[in-house]
Amino acid sequence: MRYVSQDLLKKRCVPCEGGAQPLSPSEALELLKQTPQWKIDEESKKISRTFKSKTFLDAVAFVEAVAAIAEEENHHPMIKVDFNRVTLELWTHAIGGLSENDFIVAAKVDALGE
Repeated sequence: MRYVSQDLLKKRCVPCEGGAQPLSPSEALELLKQTPQWKIDEESKKISRTFKSKTFLDAVAFVEAVAAIAEEENHHPMIKVDFNRVTLELWTHAIGGLSENDFIVAAKVDALGE
């Protein structure tokens, strides 16, 4: 069984207010501990993870499940489908970096496999 942060699963994404600051690299790394299968980029501005499915249709079904989470949270990842691999990238566009919302969505996507 994979680790999924119960704390993040209980939270909801909140809209970013004007002037909100992105997470600092240390804050982002602390939240990354709750989503350990995700990777953070060198600038601490985005997190990403690649998922592998058995078939292309399984990958598309996974994307549909991710889309449902994204719509419910009103926080949408960049999605790339390459046959049976799906890569998700999350960052908060409005602030040009990471917010807690990115980690909430990441945890909820991780829970799809639970």
